[in-house]
Amino acid sequence: AELGAFVGEGAAMKARHQQAVLFHGAAGQEGAAQGHVWLHEPRVVVTNPIADDPHREMERLTAAIDELRVGVDRMLSNAKTGDSEQLQVLEAYRMFANSKGWMRRMEEDISRGLSAEAAVEKEQSAARARMSQVTDAYLRDRLHDLDDLSNRLLRILTGQGNETGAEMPPDPILIARNIGPAELLDYGRRLKGIVLEEGSVGSHAAIVARALAIPLVIHAERITTEALNGDLILVDGDQGVAHLRPDESVVNAFRDKMAMAAKAQERYASIRDKPAETVCGTRLSLLMNAGLMADLPSLEGSGAEGVGLFRTELQFLIRNHMPKRAELSELYARVMDAAQDKRVTFRTLDIGSDKVLPYMTATDEPNPALGWRAIRVGLDKPGIMRMQLQALIRAANGRPLSIMFPFVAQREEFTAARAEMDKALERERILGHKLPASLEVGAMLETPSLAFAPDSFYREVDFLSIGGNDLKQFFFAADRENELVRKRYDTLNVSFLTFLEGIVDRCNRLGTPLSFC
Repeated sequence: AELGAFVGEGAAMKARHQQAVLFHGAAGQEGAAQGHVWLHEPRVVVTNPIADDPHREMERLTAAIDELRVGVDRMLSNAKTGDSEQLQVLEAYRMFANSKGWMRRMEEDISRGLSAEAAVEKEQSAARARMSQVTDAYLRDRLHDLDDLSNRLLRILTGQGNETGAEMPPDPILIARNIGPAELLDYGRRLKGIVLEEGSVGSHAAIVARALAIPLVIHAERITTEALNGDLILVDGDQGVAHLRPDESVVNAFRDKMAMAAKAQERYASIRDKPAETVCGTRLSLLMNAGLMADLPSLEGSGAEGVGLFRTELQFLIRNHMPKRAELSELYARVMDAAQDKRVTFRTLDIGSDKVLPYMTATDEPNPALGWRAIRVGLDKPGIMRMQLQALIRAANGRPLSIMFPFVAQREEFTAARAEMDKALERERILGHKLPASLEVGAMLETPSLAFAPDSFYREVDFLSIGGNDLKQFFFAADRENELVRKRYDTLNVSFLTFLEGIVDRCNRLGTPLSFC
């Protein structure tokens, strides 16, 4: 009976993979895209659940398990001996790969008439069912390990290895449970869109997607179990939805929406070179945000007068080790070269909260957005801040330099960070490096407390930049990662605008340059 139910389940699955499905997730990066599914870790669909020769299937399973164990042992031997966390993960992998209970259950499934692939998938489904009921984070991680091993074993059995055997479509929409920033950068701008089962608006993947201007939908639950390579899919990053295998009427409506967006872009392009001036005659400066070298070619085409914020954390996030000062200096110099004579403001390392470096021990904080992050990390770990400041000074090489410290909550933090800047300048002078022709050091105003700092602080900073996302969430006490409340409060809310007006009036009175990000 159990075997019949499993086979029937397989037939139902085949029919299900031909149906249209709408996924309601969350908006990770705005934009819309039409394309075809490309599974980052493709699910192997078992097409032969029944086997006529159990003995042959046992041999296939044993050979595949042996290959899996060799691969895990190879990863373990290649792991860095100093990386205890990586070694612990791989040791857990090896423990599961050598689990006699796991092997015994699959052998029992084969003896009942299932193929080797179907036996692996059956146990994987059982593990996923247990995973959905476990609340302990450690146990969930261990079940994720077993899930990953099952995927590896299925690929060995089907001869796919780590590849899909398929060719990436010309208009790929990446589908994954989750993905790291380095892997996403490997795909680069080839991707038309991204849909993830997990993630957050502040995750590493979301940061890279925004930098590459790729529409992103997060929290699209179970899409990796529904989508197959080559399926037609529509991604709406504005609304946080994805249409898998849509019917013709949905496709036509979606194309109309994309056409309207394209016309809007044409209108923007037509006014690109006009001065940014309000109806009442106030002149504004429009600057762009960036975080990758790939963003810089857009500087000229966008009509922006410079880079108001260059995020420096991406170079730290995409590596498995701390970048060297020389590497950072070379990158920052290339950014300044690409910007030519336009101003670039470098924001120092903004980590913590939802941006944790792979090679730093994560801190378990109940409210990470309110915790150890940004300038707080920099002041507590001054070696990292000093290294980055020295790299920026060397990159400037006698050119003007603009630096901004993130998440400053009180004057004392800025004063301490500015003191580190002065120490870095003196050290570089002693070493004989060229100092910047001019230096501007500012702060991001992301906490309401800084709006009420003394006048002396506003005179001390060379400029201020309002970080709208964080300031808004702290002003309204509404977590911008929480879909239940993140859209409830508008930046144009009268209370928030009145608060901003007070900051603008104060900066005007004290002569402090101000921007809004």
